[in-house]
Amino acid sequence: MRLVTFTTGERDLLGAVDGSDVLDLGALGRHEGSGSLPDSMLGLIQAGPAAWSRVGDLVDRARTRGHLSDSARPLSEVRLLAPIPRPAKNVFCLGLNYKAHLEETAALPDLPKVPVFFTKAVTSIVAPEDPILHDAEVSTRYDWEAELGVVIGLGGRRISEADALNHVFGYTCFNDVSAREVQRAHEQWFLGKSLDGTCPFGPWIVTADEIADPQALEIECRVNGVVKQHSNTSDMLFGIAPIIASLSRGLTLEPGDLIATGTPSGVGYTRRPPEYLKPGDIVEVEIEGVGLLRNPVADIRQVSSAA
Repeated sequence: MRLVTFTTGERDLLGAVDGSDVLDLGALGRHEGSGSLPDSMLGLIQAGPAAWSRVGDLVDRARTRGHLSDSARPLSEVRLLAPIPRPAKNVFCLGLNYKAHLEETAALPDLPKVPVFFTKAVTSIVAPEDPILHDAEVSTRYDWEAELGVVIGLGGRRISEADALNHVFGYTCFNDVSAREVQRAHEQWFLGKSLDGTCPFGPWIVTADEIADPQALEIECRVNGVVKQHSNTSDMLFGIAPIIASLSRGLTLEPGDLIATGTPSGVGYTRRPPEYLKPGDIVEVEIEGVGLLRNPVADIRQVSSAA
């Protein structure tokens, strides 16, 4: 399933994408006599596998009965929010997790022996199609970074590599937009990776059962239609299972936690001459089998004045 959070303008709703429509799962549950469902993505994830199965059974049953249209809205007519609009914790992120990206940055003399972790603040989250905020008073070097996102479904500590993928609820697209001079000015990357409005993710979460092998997905970033990054998740230095095992070795992962798994080569600051995002640009992150995340870049002052 492709699960979304969307808004009517009055309230946020949990939905499932069905072709060109989005199904209001709450309304569908009431119509089908299935009782109440969690009313948010985070609530659904936290409710556990029995609730996940109920959602799948609900959609299948409604499809069999021909009732899907009773709760369907055209996807083109709804506003999608980030799948988890306000995560419970910072986004866990991987740095230098593709060999070619490590080589283009010359950040380390040797391949890292363990995953390089940092986090992004939840206040950086951006919805699909919403603007990435460009604040020239803070930075003029906003850089794109296409990444596969992992959504934890079953929490745990000391999760083994062999069992790690069983803890995944689903996958999504991330753009780890980075303010390069802010990142360079601090010994840690947190601030340059956490500016308001610089972490688009979505447009939905694809449940794990839909992705046969998350380490065999094409990943691409385009700016104004021009390909800037193209790679495959098979090129990760540390795959998803080792990432989860390493992260959970002494830290408890919880349902709804988000992990951005690193970006491939082709980022802007390594180009000659360097290239950076500017207001008016359109950035797309596309991952095979997962989806297409699209965002414009806008001057923060124009966005603020229009709000």
